[in-house]
Amino acid sequence: MNVFMIGGTGLLGCEAATTLIKMGHKVTSVALPPLPEGAPIPEEMDIIFGDINKKTDDEIEEMLKGNDVFIFAAGVDERVEFPAPVMDYYYKFNIAPLKRIFPICKKVGVKRAVVLGSYFSYLTKARPDMRLAEKNPYFKSRIMQEEVCEAFCDDNFSCAVLELPYIFGTQPGRRPVWTILIEQLAFMDKWPFTMYPTGGTAMLTCRQVGQAIAGAALKEKSGFEAIPISMYNMKWDKFLDIVYRARGMYNRKIVGCSPMMMKMGMIKVAKDYKKRGIDSGMDPFCLPDIMDIDLFINNVYTKELGVEEDDIEAAIEDSIKVSVASYNGTVKLLEMKGE
Repeated sequence: MNVFMIGGTGLLGCEAATTLIKMGHKVTSVALPPLPEGAPIPEEMDIIFGDINKKTDDEIEEMLKGNDVFIFAAGVDERVEFPAPVMDYYYKFNIAPLKRIFPICKKVGVKRAVVLGSYFSYLTKARPDMRLAEKNPYFKSRIMQEEVCEAFCDDNFSCAVLELPYIFGTQPGRRPVWTILIEQLAFMDKWPFTMYPTGGTAMLTCRQVGQAIAGAALKEKSGFEAIPISMYNMKWDKFLDIVYRARGMYNRKIVGCSPMMMKMGMIKVAKDYKKRGIDSGMDPFCLPDIMDIDLFINNVYTKELGVEEDDIEAAIEDSIKVSVASYNGTVKLLEMKGE
């Protein structure tokens, strides 16, 4: 099978490429330079450097010819900051490329697509009472992304959106997204305890995401499907215990924080956004209610894609240790990009 991917040198795309190549498939990727130093990018993957958004339709058509599957391992999430209106940027990076490339895929005979989405789409659909798409532009954009994917499906073209949760693991040379968490926790280091929400989250390792992408690419399924992805469900206090252990801080006391109390702390965050002209993809006053939920997902859907067990605690520790080094400035790393 021939696979064309956008974002094959990123953390998740690289894992998917490695898995597919080991299974005997050919992978070609367009990716933004530079490559992270020391990253285990498979030598067998053909890499076309450049910005896909700056390629002409004819150039993209030539890239896609002869491929069976298209994988979109790109885009941006709610942690990337943009000025108002933030929806314009979500559309540009997460939706517009699909609206442009899917017709070309169908023209040249690509039969299947796999798109990396967000488990906030899963939550939005599971909890309509929370009106999350109305309050959070990022959530709305991910629902729109799924709608676009579904609209292009027919008897000759299928698409799977993987609704991905929190992901742990690192790519040498690239800055983990969890550096943001270290910045937040460092503020409370001088306290005798850490205050944090009482809910929990679904999660998996980056290696498992690569396996899920490969499994979805090979899956013989007509039409459209959105697959909620998870291998492990963990409460925040257990997660933080692992985080502090990775930081060399043992037996740290974690105190549950109510949504109302957390919202009081978000007043400062909202003021900071306004001062810097940032239009947040997630309403800071909505985040406390979300983090108070046990946002858990049954792993049966993920196992059906052939995903295997992995050491989630080791992956968390690895992510945190590199994030601490990045936060302290002891290593120079590439930023996580929109790929």
